[in-house]
Parts: sequence; structure tokens; C-alpha cells
Amino acid sequence: MNQPIHDNQINRVLLKPRFKMEMKEEEAEVLDKFKNQFATKECKYCGKVVNHHVVIDVPKEEDHFWSPQLHLEVEKNEQNTTIVRGLFGPKPTVWTMFMFVHFAVAIAFFIFLVIGYSKWSLKGDYTFATIMCISMVVLWFVLYVMGQLGKKKGYKQMLELDDFMKKVLSK
Repeated sequence: MNQPIHDNQINRVLLKPRFKMEMKEEEAEVLDKFKNQFATKECKYCGKVVNHHVVIDVPKEEDHFWSPQLHLEVEKNEQNTTIVRGLFGPKPTVWTMFMFVHFAVAIAFFIFLVIGYSKWSLKGDYTFATIMCISMVVLWFVLYVMGQLGKKKGYKQMLELDDFMKKVLSK
């Protein structure tokens, strides 16, 4: 696999790497390639085509918590070419849970920040609130590191999904 997600091109900060490709074929032809491939018995990857979107999952036997999913959006360009936009990320349930925990930590941080400020302005003991604010920042950092480790664990599967996509598009 050469492009678009090799180490020198992938954004190390983003948890959900993106790419964009331009194709000479019509939009319907590109979508039909995926429909036909998913319909064959020897297709290793699970996937579905809905309107202008293609979702490709790793095989069930290789699936784990951090397994990536490739979401493609196929759209027509003004120059009569087709643009394929791709997004590698965790499954929607994993991403939703992950973001819920991030928001819960952020809300808890602000609650403890308000409590700490109130105690400080009333000349009370604000030690607990300060400790909790610092803990929320540390917890957010731990969540970020977990996301990066999860992305690293699913990197090989991400490359396989990219290879599969390129093979289908090159047919």
C-alpha cells in the first residue's frame, strides 16, 4: 500500500484520519464496483452501500474493540470527475462511547472549577475541587493516549481496508 495513509501522511494527532481521491469514472460506476464486490462470496470484507456512502468493516473473525471502519463518501465534482472522501475511524458505537466519556470529563472539570472558585471566593477550603480539576485534566490526557493506542492497534487493519478499497477502485 502506498497512499493515502502511510506513516508520513497520516496525521498523528487526529483519531480519525481522512483522505480525498479524484476518480475519472462516474459516481454510479464507483458505487457499483463496491456493490458488486460486496455481493461476491469471496469478499473478505463486510460492507454496505447506502446512497452515496460506502461503509467497509473488517472481517468478523478479525474484529476487536479498536477495529477501524472505513467510511467513503462518493460525490460528483464540477469537472465531471468523482471525488471519493474517506474517513478511517472506530465503529460508531465505540466513537459515541468515547466522546460521551470525553464530554463527561469536560463537564466534571467545569463543575469542580465552579465549586473551587466559589469556595475560594468565600475563603473556604477549595483543596478537593482543585485536586478534582487536576484529576479531570489527567483523565482527559489518559483518554487521549488510549485513543492513540487504539488507533495504533487498528493501524494494520486500516492498511488492509485501504488496500481493499484501492483494489476495488482499480477494477
